[in-house]
Amino acid sequence: MTSAAPSLSSPVGVIAGGGAMPFAVADSLVARGITPVLFALRGACDPARAQRFRHRWISVGQLGRATRLFRDEGCRDLIFIGTLVRPALSEIRLDWGTLRLLGHVVRAFRGGDDHLLSSVGRILEQQGFRMVGIKDVAPDLLMPEGAVTRAAPDSTALADIARGRGVLDALGPFDIGQAAVVIDGHVVAVEDIEGTDGLLARVARLRAEGRIRRTKAGRGVLVKAPKSRQDLRFDLPTIGPRTVEGAAAAGIAGIAVIAGNTLAAEPQALVEAADAKGLFVIGLAG
Repeated sequence: MTSAAPSLSSPVGVIAGGGAMPFAVADSLVARGITPVLFALRGACDPARAQRFRHRWISVGQLGRATRLFRDEGCRDLIFIGTLVRPALSEIRLDWGTLRLLGHVVRAFRGGDDHLLSSVGRILEQQGFRMVGIKDVAPDLLMPEGAVTRAAPDSTALADIARGRGVLDALGPFDIGQAAVVIDGHVVAVEDIEGTDGLLARVARLRAEGRIRRTKAGRGVLVKAPKSRQDLRFDLPTIGPRTVEGAAAAGIAGIAVIAGNTLAAEPQALVEAADAKGLFVIGLAG
């Protein structure tokens, strides 16, 4: 599994995007006796769920306001978590604090999502904050090694997993995506800007259109892995019950991810959903 997390200062600032993960992280911190403060990103974070925690609202591009709020709340340690649609630089309303760092911000937007996140993280570290990762903050949310479901991959699925890992290793330097679907040795789809949900929906559509003809439902694997040279504090691959539903709709046999480097959102619900659908979910040794 994971090693013990380093000492964290309390409170911890959770820069919260969309989805369930920011709240799972906040709950994990509370369970460990650490106070979370959510810095909820407007347009991404769920307002109703944010009400459960101490929270402040921030907007993308307001680095000056954000750093003031981090300091006001006494948060030295910060974590990025949750989904966020990458905005165009021209769409961001910059505050004075951001304008003073405009050169750094422009350079951050030159490249893929991992480059953007790691660059913004470095900017915040230059302002005196410490960026921490999910392994530090909520190691209990990381996928363990081995199958967590009743079903397990057979020899055909294991071969598909190996092919998928090879594809993701090759694509990693290009910062394209973190997932691929392989069916009977054929790479039928790779994750793009639509994310994993869009990838699985595309496979389901290809099946419905008869474009995947040589393979029957119940074969094939979704493989997810971090990109090579990725800063593992940011944007780890994530799976949850919704991933299982998408995999079932796509007609594949299961999901394989890297143990210790993949987030499991709502793990109990994930396992229950997979068992109900007869799918396997497995954590692979790194």
